[in-house]
Amino acid sequence: MKIVKFIFALLFGLMFINAGLNKFFNYMPMEKTTPEQMKLFTAFGEIHWLMPLVGIVEVVGGLLFIFPKTRALGAVVILPVMVGIVTHVFTMDKSIMGMSVAGVLFLINLWMIIDNKEKYKALIS
Repeated sequence: MKIVKFIFALLFGLMFINAGLNKFFNYMPMEKTTPEQMKLFTAFGEIHWLMPLVGIVEVVGGLLFIFPKTRALGAVVILPVMVGIVTHVFTMDKSIMGMSVAGVLFLINLWMIIDNKEKYKALIS
């Protein structure tokens, strides 16, 4: 089970590192956007610091998520980005592929948070 968890964490982390680096280097092609999505991307473009911040959070969170000692912190760092992804996919994108990928990633993130719940007890008490 430990190796399965590591493989999922590694893939999850690498996906977020890739997504974060893409925010800076724009090497992945974009799909055709709907007018609604174009409005959203234009609004995000007006806030010049937002996408670099999200990119940094994705890269740092992805790196933290890969290593077992920092995985609990990485899961919490990535959670707001993951909520944004799930919200976007289920409200704007609505593609079956997008929903399934976002759902699986969200479940992996929740699994790691639940798996590390002992580490969070000091924060709550």
